[in-house]
Amino acid sequence: MRSKLLLIGSVVLFLLILSSVGNAQAIPKVSLEFGKASKPGDLSVTLQIVLLLTVLTLAPSIILMVTSFIRITIVLGFLRQALGTQQLPPNQLLISLALILTFFIISPAANQAYNNGLKPYLDEKITKEEAFQKGMEPFRKFMLAQTREKDLALFVNLSGMEQPKTSDDIPLHVLIPGFVISELRTGFMIAFLIFVPFLVIDMVVASVLMSMGMMMLPPTIVALPFKILLFVLVDGWYLLVKSLVESFH
Repeated sequence: MRSKLLLIGSVVLFLLILSSVGNAQAIPKVSLEFGKASKPGDLSVTLQIVLLLTVLTLAPSIILMVTSFIRITIVLGFLRQALGTQQLPPNQLLISLALILTFFIISPAANQAYNNGLKPYLDEKITKEEAFQKGMEPFRKFMLAQTREKDLALFVNLSGMEQPKTSDDIPLHVLIPGFVISELRTGFMIAFLIFVPFLVIDMVVASVLMSMGMMMLPPTIVALPFKILLFVLVDGWYLLVKSLVESFH
């Protein structure tokens, strides 16, 4: 799993670096030097370094926004609320589980990006522009498969660009936000289905307590053991993880 993590992070981060260095012949090394620029090229390299550092700072957020992490975290968060277990499982555990599932789901695209883009570039067989294009293609296919046409059309209209003829004509600055809001919608739909059985338990427990005149006893406390028992009996974690992973195929 650690090797998968390093592979995915290195591939996506390297592709983002390639897109940020412009037309430079090589990725500039990072150094700090004060003084006047002796030629225009010095200023260009400085700007490239600043842009590179900016990309490195935003890289974790960018990587998470173009993968399955959004949907998984939403579903896991709603599951905890539906169970009513307050801070259990803790945030660290839910985020770790979301990352592990994200690496598992996105690993085929990452491996393809490495074989088609990063590896040939490191072997000096293709240019960095070709490496970026070939490396991003698996991630583009992944995002397009999970994005609704309605969401893509929204950002195409908002950007003022012409109607794209094929999916290859859709730029990343249009595809990524469309993918994000599609993932938000899908995550909330799955969360609704998770909430229904636990809501039924809450309503039944509240009705029973009211009929017994025990209105001072919080229904959530009484319903919590029954919800946990239901989740364990149906093997909830197995069903949830299975459904989440299959939802991306």
